[in-house]
Amino acid sequence: MTGSPAEIVTRTHHVGMSVADLDDALRFWEGFLGRPARWRTRLDKPYLGRHVGYPGVQIDAAFVDLPGGVVLELLDYQVADKARIADATANPGNVHLCLAVADCSAAWEKAVALGARPIVPEGPVEVSHGPNAGARVAYLRIHDGITLEFYQPAPAPAEKAVA
Repeated sequence: MTGSPAEIVTRTHHVGMSVADLDDALRFWEGFLGRPARWRTRLDKPYLGRHVGYPGVQIDAAFVDLPGGVVLELLDYQVADKARIADATANPGNVHLCLAVADCSAAWEKAVALGARPIVPEGPVEVSHGPNAGARVAYLRIHDGITLEFYQPAPAPAEKAVA
């Protein structure tokens, strides 16, 4: 895959943080920003485990709108042991950067060619439920153990009918 970054990345979609306790994190962010989270839910659909590398995982999540239009995604992984496992996405304090892309597979292939390590070796997965149903997503580890996520929005309804 060739192409300039402008052809691959369309915008920053969100920045995610894994937290030890969602309520504690929300107390801070809502108090600091002076407004409530835009969205809060439990993520528990089968595609999620394939995306983040924890089959059957449930994640308590919230979106907080930051000034400037960036979304902060807070993720509280509901796993039995939140002990620090080197390189684990569920580690409290793990941060990921999510870039919106025009083609998730192409972005994934280019990142892997540049040395990124896929969390799920099969590549991007389709979001099956919720407000992002139909989107395609992928997690990869890049330099220094940083998590990079790609997010390809779901096709518009007219595009779905043609495909």
